[in-house]
Amino acid sequence: MTAVAEPRNTLRPVGLRARISMAFAIGGLLLSVALAGATMVLSRGQLIETHEESAAAVAVSNAVRLNNQLTPDTTVEDLPSIVDSLTSLEGSQRLVRLRTDWLLAPEFGHGDIPGVLTAHVENGQPGQIRAIVAGRPQLVIGLPLPSFDAAYYVVFDLDGVADTLGTIRIILLSAGAATTLLGAVIGWWASRRTLRPLRRVSAAARAIAGGRLDTRLERQADPDLNTLADSFNGMAEALEARISRDARFASEVSHELRSPLMTLTTTVGILEARRDQFSERSRTALDLLSQDLARFSRLVEDLLEISRFDAGAASLELTEINVTNFVHASLSAAHLGDVAVTDGFGDRPAVIDGDKRRLARVMANLLDNATHHGGGLTGVFMERDAEVVRIGIEDDGPGVPTTERELIFDRFSRGSSGGRRGGDSGAGLGLSLVWEDVRLHTGRVWVEDRSDGGSGARFIIELPLPPDDPEEATT
Repeated sequence: MTAVAEPRNTLRPVGLRARISMAFAIGGLLLSVALAGATMVLSRGQLIETHEESAAAVAVSNAVRLNNQLTPDTTVEDLPSIVDSLTSLEGSQRLVRLRTDWLLAPEFGHGDIPGVLTAHVENGQPGQIRAIVAGRPQLVIGLPLPSFDAAYYVVFDLDGVADTLGTIRIILLSAGAATTLLGAVIGWWASRRTLRPLRRVSAAARAIAGGRLDTRLERQADPDLNTLADSFNGMAEALEARISRDARFASEVSHELRSPLMTLTTTVGILEARRDQFSERSRTALDLLSQDLARFSRLVEDLLEISRFDAGAASLELTEINVTNFVHASLSAAHLGDVAVTDGFGDRPAVIDGDKRRLARVMANLLDNATHHGGGLTGVFMERDAEVVRIGIEDDGPGVPTTERELIFDRFSRGSSGGRRGGDSGAGLGLSLVWEDVRLHTGRVWVEDRSDGGSGARFIIELPLPPDDPEEATT
């Protein structure tokens, strides 16, 4: 059975700042929705109630005046002049029943009046009702005039109330959108202030990871943040003390080993001078002893140098270095003067400020790595841009797997091919010293595949160029 891999979730997690901003925005939205809903309900009730009270008061007043002007001899033909003298509200229309005749409104007939209201008025009781009349929301008020077997009806258009409520709704929606946006802005501002201590912690952690072990967090005017600062500073102090103790231990051990090493080296030198007096087995043993002693001496020197880096005692003695001349001198010192060098500088020489001793060790270690562990040196290239100069060293070995391209610069790391290097495999400190020396020059070093696609590795050193000379910049 073939296992089917589950699809990987490619969605990026939402950051804390975004979540805080979203929380404020959603909170502002919910608050504005609640306030808008309550405002709409209260405004609608208040507007309709006020409109109904005003309409009912006018209708009662008009009914009283109509009743006072009617006489037993009044006919339906007399009603228009009487009705025109009554008070009229905007959007209202009036209907009057006098005995069996009706004075109708321009847009309404007596059939448009809800039957429930008509029956109520015919029973001698005043009433009002909100209903859809002629396709629009209307308030219909009916008042009986029993003295003359008549009834007075008024139809008030509620479209004005609906328009007012629509305007209020638009205002509330705009206010809700503004509140949501304001909530998001306040949330972004609050998250920025809230996460500022975490950014300080992050910056301090990066500084410590970069080797500045004396980095500490300042105490704030907040007791909660002071607890975080104290905890972080305590951790940093413990880490600095531990690293300092380890570096001091390695330095002291290395110093202690130098004296017996000198004695052993002198002794082996004396034995080498008399090797012709030894048997074949003795000479073989002497060769093995000489090789291991030389390897041990290099290890002690490298450990001393590493301890200086850990203790923060490593410094640069800067001089001007012509990169082209420096590269050719490094190749000659390693007896590799016949290796092809690609000079990408053109007519303009590249001059950097660097520590010649440390950079010479960088080149020696990389050239030795290519010669003894990379299948042989195949080429060296040099190039530059506006701010940096790069030196590349290519070999013909098996290359470095992608998963090991950072690990090989760790201390005592030999990579997956370390077991195939034979007796001269080294201690795994050469590339770590390269990394430390280049970092001390504020540069970078990394490894990649060869540019021509062949097997092998390509180590690249990147060093900063000094700022341009003011005179050169103006020419």
